[in-house]
Amino acid sequence: MDEDQAARRRSEEEGLERGEETAREGQPSPAWDSRVEWDQQDLLMGLSGRESREAAGPEEAAEPEPESGVPGGRRGEGRAGWEPAGPGGGERAAPEGGVAAGLEGGRGGEGRGEQDQTDGEGRAGESRSRSEARQQAGSQGAPGSGTLRGGYWEGSRERHRERKVKRRAKGTKQVESKYRPEKKPDLPQERRQAETQKNVVLKGETSEACPCWLSEQRRRPPTIQISLSPKPRRQSQWSSLCHTSVSVINELAQMGDPDVLEMVQEEERISNREAEYIFGMNEQSLSSRETSFLISEEPAFKKDEQSKDSIFFRDGIRQIDFVLSYVDDLKKEADPKAERRKEFEQNLRKTGLELEIEDKRNSEDGKTYFVKIHAPWEVLVTYAEVLGIKMPIKESDIPLPENIPFSCMLEPLKLPKNVKHPHPEYFTAQFTRHRQELFLIEDKSSFFPSSSRNRIVYYILSRCPFGVEDGKKKFGIERLLTSNTYSSAYPLHDGQYWKPSEPPNPVNERYTLCQNWARFSYFYKEQPLDLIRDYYGEKIGMYFVFLGFYTEMLSFAAVVGLACFIYGLLSMDTNSSSTEICDPKIGGQIIMCPLCDLVCDYWRLNTTCLASKISHLFDNESTVFFAIFMGIWVTLFLEFWKQRQARMEYEWDLVDFEEEQQQLQLRPEFEAMCKHRKINAVTKEMEPYMPLYSRLPWYFLSGATVTLWMALVIACMVAVIVYRLSVFATFASFMESEASFKHVKSFLTPQITTSLSGSCLNFIVILILNFFYEKISAWITKMEIPRTYQEYESSLTLKMFLFQFVNFYSSCFYVAFFKGKFVGYPGKYTYLFNVWRSEECDPGGCLIELTTQLTIIMTGKQIFGNVKEAIYPMVLNWWRRRKARTNSEKLYSRWEQDHDLETFGSLGLFYEYLETVIQFGFVTLFVASFPLAPLLALLNNIIEIRVDAWKLTTQYRRPVAAKAHSIGVWQDILYGMAVLSVATNAFIVAFTSDIIPRLVYYYAYSKDATAPMKGYVNDSLSTFLIADFPNHTAPWEKRDFTTCRYRDYRYPPDHDQKYFHNMQYWHVLAAKMTFIIVMEHVVFLVKFLLAWMIPDVPKDVLERIKREKLMTIKILHDFELNKLKENLRANSSELAKEVLIQENKTQLAKSTV
Repeated sequence: MDEDQAARRRSEEEGLERGEETAREGQPSPAWDSRVEWDQQDLLMGLSGRESREAAGPEEAAEPEPESGVPGGRRGEGRAGWEPAGPGGGERAAPEGGVAAGLEGGRGGEGRGEQDQTDGEGRAGESRSRSEARQQAGSQGAPGSGTLRGGYWEGSRERHRERKVKRRAKGTKQVESKYRPEKKPDLPQERRQAETQKNVVLKGETSEACPCWLSEQRRRPPTIQISLSPKPRRQSQWSSLCHTSVSVINELAQMGDPDVLEMVQEEERISNREAEYIFGMNEQSLSSRETSFLISEEPAFKKDEQSKDSIFFRDGIRQIDFVLSYVDDLKKEADPKAERRKEFEQNLRKTGLELEIEDKRNSEDGKTYFVKIHAPWEVLVTYAEVLGIKMPIKESDIPLPENIPFSCMLEPLKLPKNVKHPHPEYFTAQFTRHRQELFLIEDKSSFFPSSSRNRIVYYILSRCPFGVEDGKKKFGIERLLTSNTYSSAYPLHDGQYWKPSEPPNPVNERYTLCQNWARFSYFYKEQPLDLIRDYYGEKIGMYFVFLGFYTEMLSFAAVVGLACFIYGLLSMDTNSSSTEICDPKIGGQIIMCPLCDLVCDYWRLNTTCLASKISHLFDNESTVFFAIFMGIWVTLFLEFWKQRQARMEYEWDLVDFEEEQQQLQLRPEFEAMCKHRKINAVTKEMEPYMPLYSRLPWYFLSGATVTLWMALVIACMVAVIVYRLSVFATFASFMESEASFKHVKSFLTPQITTSLSGSCLNFIVILILNFFYEKISAWITKMEIPRTYQEYESSLTLKMFLFQFVNFYSSCFYVAFFKGKFVGYPGKYTYLFNVWRSEECDPGGCLIELTTQLTIIMTGKQIFGNVKEAIYPMVLNWWRRRKARTNSEKLYSRWEQDHDLETFGSLGLFYEYLETVIQFGFVTLFVASFPLAPLLALLNNIIEIRVDAWKLTTQYRRPVAAKAHSIGVWQDILYGMAVLSVATNAFIVAFTSDIIPRLVYYYAYSKDATAPMKGYVNDSLSTFLIADFPNHTAPWEKRDFTTCRYRDYRYPPDHDQKYFHNMQYWHVLAAKMTFIIVMEHVVFLVKFLLAWMIPDVPKDVLERIKREKLMTIKILHDFELNKLKENLRANSSELAKEVLIQENKTQLAKSTV
């Protein structure tokens, strides 16, 4: 400091000497210019802290500014509610009525606690005493009053004190913001004669014209600058000097102060009044170049000109990685939520995050505050190492796989290469901040993809503490969201989905996804999986990989199922069974027994002609083949999915992936309920612990609730059966009595009408039960108090799947395996609750009814699901935007646009998987009864992919990125359903279909070699004597025929064992059981052979993994070796220097001796 002051004094003396010489020649003094520049530097060096202290108050403005760990020596009490961040620090804007937030960096920034209002009053007296002491010290060190400089020094200080007194008395109105800049005092109306006569401008008065003062910390007396000649071209120096306040405002705008707009407007009003006054003085007496400081600068920041699609802080440099929003309740003075937010944001700054707050006055609804979060480079590299994120170290030299044959035929299905593979292949390694030179870092701002950035920020948010309540440390953004401390937390989309981003915003990946993935016209195109992974993360990306692969595999099953359906369609007219039923001489002469008691009449077999033909479409010789094929297909699907999953693990750097730490983190609810602690066997740290006896009651309650709801599903199914039984008689009597139904009786029989209406009613009941059970299951799972998020999701998955399995499949299981199997025979029917007679199958079998049930439930669920997924978020978003857009003139910013979108939620992906797995059950469990099920599922999935893509891209907030190397527990569920599907399809073919009885008749009971199936219908029907009907079951009307037929294998009335099962029944039953055993063993044998033959990881992927591991180890070895060589070389050179110095000293000592 002494050397600087001496240098300044020497420069002043030299400047005065050159000024005198130049004045004699009539030229401006060069020392003048250098002096002005020197004064500008002095002023700007102390200006930042001075501006904030002036805004805080006169007493605080007088305090000297202590040094800080932040470059530039800025204090944590920062500017108008904002502080620039150090390498590990952050900044925040204080909301209206809040407390200023200071720097909380990881490198020595001062805490925000210095600015608490509770400490403000205690520090005021101390501040005033320090100010008086400095004034006394300043007066003692001032120049003598006998000199010209001393006179101006004393005069300027006296005027400064007078103006401070006037300012306090007048109570000047200030801008309403957290830190209000002082309104500049009006200039005096009288012109000072001393100033106008000598034509001098005091630097201290220049400072008074601006809302800033020269640093009293330096205590330098003002210098007198004498105008020697006018030179208007030099105006910019004085303009920058005297309008430093405007420059400071511009700097505050770049740093993100929320109240800069009001400060700019107030500054312009004050400066305009001063300019008018001083220009009036200038016209009378001032003509020197010093008056150029009166020219105002144009402010650099204009809020209303900010781009609404900007994803940066107001400085246009720092990218917004996460956004928090909240609504401040002004009615509650001591709101604990505000304290939690304050503590939480302060701790976020301590971790190194940078914050910027948007005041509620800038929001659309005028109520919501937005906290924008940016993760600087130091935070990213630190947590990238913590999370084990792999980053590129070298471009891969492994050649791409060769094109498969006929790949040119698939060109229309492919996307452009820059969309399918937006980045080249790299060798990767886990990021380490101490080896940054090893990684391919071209641009730090874009090195980490946006999904990794928001994942890192969410990792910090989920672990950041916000206080201690009830003696327990509380932490995590999820708990704050649950308590409504914050209303939402979400990462930002890249920009608008309907237009690309404009500079300086980065490439809008959202727009690229919308154009190449979320368009329904691209339904035949492949998915940009790498782009999905880069934007949404591996967990969501893996779901779309699975859905896409499942859809591809469904195409093969759909082709085979369609072929089987076409075969049944072509063979319909040549089918002997339907031909005999439709023949008036055969089916028209067969009188069938009544289908219900009393009100139902006898009927002829040919009335079911159409139903028998439709039944043949799905119940023919190809049914057996298709059931076996689907058993093999499901095995191939799961084995090939293992390979596809392994390939994606390699391509997405998930080979050495460990379970996401976020999933293993303790849930806040678990910690809140725990009263015990024990040492973790792995970490050796104390952690919350809940004994088993404390959780057993909730486990029993959970099990009882699930069982109760499953019983409720069964009860609803029984109710639907009762409905079918009760209305069947009504339909039958009504259609017989009404002449208008005679024309539709041929295709709309009472059986079909009852089946259709019952299936529709059952579907409605399924949707209602599903809606309520989703709420109940979530509540029950929370009551179990799972320890981690992974346990919570697994428990919820088990409950939801068990219930949905029973809910969606129970009616299908009933029709396939129970309906018509325990009916009895005429005269001795079985009754449900001793009231309703059990349902009978159609003479052609129950398969057609199973097909009807499956078709209605499957297609209805898919249509309802797609409509709900598309319409529901769109309507909600429209209504939310309609309510929010009350002030259309305000900036509808990027974070507000995303705030008005629907939330995807942590369980959003869970329901997507659940929907897909339920559909997989329809395709595999009952596919033997409906060969078109894979085709319907294929069409649905083609639409489902685009609907999911559209809603994620346009209607939902951007989900937090998460890692996943597989589809998790759903893969085990798929394996279980694949095994179960083999048994169900075997039983459907054996007991529901009519194929086995036809084969038995063909090989054992046929009497016509030329037409082996001739007489099958008559052989499959047994005879009953009408006289044997009990009185309470016989029809009211008497008929002239004596017997009727019913479907079963029983002895006739004239046999000794009448109405008992005959030998053909046992033959058919034995054939059915044999078929089940043979089919299951064959399919399981093929499944195990395929699983053994198909490796889980493809050979080429294994080779790539080995190659990458080898190259990674080699690159790391070379890097460390080169680093070691450089260190040794540097150490050796230093050692040689030391040796040389010692030798020189020795020689010097010898020479002196």
